[in-house]
Amino acid sequence: MTTGPVYKLLTEADWAVAEAAGATGTDLDVADGYVHLSTHAQVRETARRYYSGQARVRLLRFDLATLGDIRWEESRGGDLFPHLYGALEIARATGSWWLAPGPDGAPVIPEDV
Repeated sequence: MTTGPVYKLLTEADWAVAEAAGATGTDLDVADGYVHLSTHAQVRETARRYYSGQARVRLLRFDLATLGDIRWEESRGGDLFPHLYGALEIARATGSWWLAPGPDGAPVIPEDV
């Protein structure tokens, strides 16, 4: 679908687990059997919907071509989202940021993302 980067958002607690394990493993990802990712066009809305009100949120950027078994599947509003069927090793991240909430409570995504 795309050759650009994909993004993973993590709560502070999920980031601590990922650092210890070397890979992400959120409760939702484990329950669904794949890693939820977002494209550049999707990440702001994902942050707003699911991470508003968090004091800090970790944003990781990955090169799509290096991740392995990515499947584009319908999700929110019929959009196709990248889902990784396999481990998302944090050492593969090509960028990372701590996001703080903006005035509306949603994490602010930096302009250079």
